[in-house]
Amino acid sequence: MTKQEVLQEAKELGVEFIHLQFTDLVGVMKNLSITIEQLEKALDGELMFDGSSIDGFVRIEESDMYLRPDLNTFVVFPWKPQVGKEARLICDIYNPDGTAFEGSPRQILKKIVKEAEDMGYTMFVGPECEFFLFEIGEDGAPTLKTHDNAGYFDLAPVDLGESARRDMVITLKEMGFEIEASHHEVAPGQHEIDFKYADALKAADDIMTFKMVVRTIAQRHGLHATFMPKPIFGINGSGMHINQSLFKDGENAFYDKNAKYQLSETAIQYTAGLIKHARSMAALTNPTVNSYKRLVPGYEAPVYIAWSPKNRSPLIRIPAKRGASTRVEMRNPDPSANPYLALAANLAAGLDGIKNNLQAPEPVFSNVYEMTADEKYDKDIESLPGTLIEAIEELKKDELMMKVLGDHAKVKYVGAKLREWNEYSTKVSQWELDQYLTSI
Repeated sequence: MTKQEVLQEAKELGVEFIHLQFTDLVGVMKNLSITIEQLEKALDGELMFDGSSIDGFVRIEESDMYLRPDLNTFVVFPWKPQVGKEARLICDIYNPDGTAFEGSPRQILKKIVKEAEDMGYTMFVGPECEFFLFEIGEDGAPTLKTHDNAGYFDLAPVDLGESARRDMVITLKEMGFEIEASHHEVAPGQHEIDFKYADALKAADDIMTFKMVVRTIAQRHGLHATFMPKPIFGINGSGMHINQSLFKDGENAFYDKNAKYQLSETAIQYTAGLIKHARSMAALTNPTVNSYKRLVPGYEAPVYIAWSPKNRSPLIRIPAKRGASTRVEMRNPDPSANPYLALAANLAAGLDGIKNNLQAPEPVFSNVYEMTADEKYDKDIESLPGTLIEAIEELKKDELMMKVLGDHAKVKYVGAKLREWNEYSTKVSQWELDQYLTSI
């Protein structure tokens, strides 16, 4: 869209308020709201904000930063406000001197996307976002009480969240999403809505928009939506599988009808790159203390670093469809991840495999969960990190992943995650009280 097209559409649709959205380093959506009278100024990139107030951005003495809207992200919210229609624009962050802010997650992804384009590739991503719906207590706070006891693919009346999920789908479609599937997931209160793949930058934008819509519609149904990876012990956690492919000259670069498994050499090299960097990428794809409560054997979450053209137990799966649909599915990411950083890390790892002609190990066809320790050792199958601190240490050792983050973000991101781990480590949990209070 052009500037004039945005202004015209906003006027014709009766928009009164515009939300200028961006994402901080740890993946939280931020928002600066303006009135329609300020829209032209915003479109000209003249609106400033205090960057020192945003986690992972700049110091107080460097606080002035500019918001530059991506005109193609203009959309009017379909829900009806009490006063005036609302729209949004997703923004990039710029320094006062007119240069792009290198610590912006969206800019980090754009940098890696440009690197792929220079090699002739376009990355396409189809995310699978899972979430839980919980009841809200009398005090207005979310509870851990699920709104149903349904299971995988169950229907109403067992799936009491179906009406909320239906309204989420309708709202997403009104905002331009092409919804491919929506269903109840394995655990009680757990749901999944899948939307059509897009290029990497749009996919990351879509994930952030998706999370906002899901939370908003859930609230209107008297429910709380959470993308916390493992909110309840003893049941499956929520993942965000990343289906990814590269296209070159309009063709899927992962498909070769004459090759073994019909996977091109590019696909094998890309997969090898994902395997090489899987342990260090975990700090970006699984970025919270809680993420590692999900990544344990027994709950369908991938733990072991291997790949397969068939079974779902390894970290990386190649879905059966071929031709234009040939893709690599990375199964460990979870929805607490900053999608811009998670996609940047995956793409950079895959490109590293292509650049250096890395060769993936032999695929695994048996259930990795049932292998003995000796069997995994013989096949050189490693595990993902077991804790956030282990993942952070792996990230710090990986030169490529630190380069992906850049000089600014690597310091801010690692620092934020170390603070998170230290705070968690010093808290006394209910488990400790139950285990030790009366027995010691």
